[in-house]
Amino acid sequence: MKQLAKILRLDFLPLSTDCGLLALRLWVGLSMLLLHGWDKVINFDKYSQKFIGLFGLSPSMSLALAIFAEAVCSALLVLGLFTRFAALNLIVTMCVAFFIAHKGVLKGEGSGEMAFIYLAAYVVMFLAGPGRYSADAKMGGKV
Repeated sequence: MKQLAKILRLDFLPLSTDCGLLALRLWVGLSMLLLHGWDKVINFDKYSQKFIGLFGLSPSMSLALAIFAEAVCSALLVLGLFTRFAALNLIVTMCVAFFIAHKGVLKGEGSGEMAFIYLAAYVVMFLAGPGRYSADAKMGGKV
């Protein structure tokens, strides 16, 4: 029975939290950058006309802040540079996207499911840090 439990837990595979954090940073960071951030950068004029102005900011300024998070902070995550700062900016952006733009709706037309999933990943990165395979680690930061 113990042998079966070891097989089902895949205990024969080495554990590497650092590899897992690297994979998460690359996967989520690149997908946000390439699928969302870059599109907003190259189509700024189109998006600024329909973007929500929040907290007394103009739609263009709200869009610029979203671009900072989705493009710049996503690139920082990919590099593992200033990881917690980048994750915190993305957490705020995904909270705005999920709770305000999508009204906290998880399914159906216009749902915020993707913002919710990204939010979860960014919270994990904020809490766990960048891991050993990061620019932060190379610069002597806490990993």
